[in-house]
Amino acid sequence: MNAAARFLSPSEAARQLGISAKALRLYEERGLIAPVRTPAGWRAYGPAEMARGVEIVELRALGLSLGEVARILRGDADILARVLAAHESALEERIRQSGDSIAKIRRLRTDLGRGKLPAARDIIGAVRTRPAVSVAFDLPWPWGGERFELRDIRLLTYIVGPLGSGKTRLAQRLAETLPDAAFVGLERAADGGAAARARLDAEPVLKARVDESLAALMADGAAESPALIALLAALEADGPAILVVDMLEQGLDTATQEALIASLRRRGPRARPLFFLTRSSAILDLDAVGDDEAVILCPANHSPPISVTPVPGAPGYEAVATCLASPEVRARTEGVIAWRPA
Repeated sequence: MNAAARFLSPSEAARQLGISAKALRLYEERGLIAPVRTPAGWRAYGPAEMARGVEIVELRALGLSLGEVARILRGDADILARVLAAHESALEERIRQSGDSIAKIRRLRTDLGRGKLPAARDIIGAVRTRPAVSVAFDLPWPWGGERFELRDIRLLTYIVGPLGSGKTRLAQRLAETLPDAAFVGLERAADGGAAARARLDAEPVLKARVDESLAALMADGAAESPALIALLAALEADGPAILVVDMLEQGLDTATQEALIASLRRRGPRARPLFFLTRSSAILDLDAVGDDEAVILCPANHSPPISVTPVPGAPGYEAVATCLASPEVRARTEGVIAWRPA
């Protein structure tokens, strides 16, 4: 170990990288970073390890899964080409949106110069990149009818809570109240996904979309399964403007979950918003939540659900973290549900 170099402990390295110590350990477990060892056997991070850590964090900020990050760092040209194509498409869509907004603003300025005062709704429509969607309703059981309000709905919204916290009822009420929304329950993969397969056989256009998405996910390490096909059938189908999905990770292994959430993050800014319940740390990686994502926590004590900022120390952050576990740990409670006493 070079005595002149500055070596950091895991907690110091994580703090400097802006991630949790748990995330740093996960990067090590996945072979993304290899800390050196002190003579006493403690992990230490020097300049080379920190430089690699910065690369990982920056790639994760692009919405990449850990598997995709590993392949890019190994020089996998195929995955890099797909990632760059997806980001190019998203940037082009944002440019189109900006062009539309600029044209609207110029028309408003022209009208203003002619003495015509624009209406407030026209001003808002000119500067907003996506239509505003908000929802408000009285909370169902197990809450006491408290008012719940959610504004500025994001492209991805995670709903998290321990067993019995009411998160499924919250999700169902969201689907009932949000304009043009639908709830996708766990029955989607019943009978080995027979209903989904029958639907795909009857709808060639939908089947083509699902096949394309499935191929892309498998190229990113996902495993084909009835659960994944049933989920893709729901996600790719035309129809509701918003989907609320029960337990996104249901029936999916770790690699599939990581490939799926990375794919959902790479959708364009005009993609339909998705709400989904999850208790998987592979789906909700608190160190990788982007600007157009939100986290809702249903507390164990049945106090009203709250929006949680995914930053250590923020109200509710630790409660969310304790609800999440790896897919391997989550498999131990497969099939366990909360129930309401008579």
